[in-house]
Amino acid sequence: MALQARLTVTGRVQGVGYRDWAMAAARRLGLSGWVRNRANGAVEALIVGDEAAVGSMIEACRRGPTMARVDSIDVEPVDLDILPEGFTLLPMA
Repeated sequence: MALQARLTVTGRVQGVGYRDWAMAAARRLGLSGWVRNRANGAVEALIVGDEAAVGSMIEACRRGPTMARVDSIDVEPVDLDILPEGFTLLPMA
């Protein structure tokens, strides 16, 4: 069974390549889901995969790419009926 989590990352996470970095990291870990900027300046991501990969992604997101400054990360478990395929970039919400 796949583990599912919604992440909300705050700090200096927009305009620093965070979404592209997150997409590359998620794909490397074999995760499904999406990432997008939020109008409030945060980055939001849905990650779906095995427990070890989801845990690795959460830890990686605490650091982010070189230019980012992550102040906090909120991890919320979710339980989706329809799971995403692949990892994609969504428009700002």
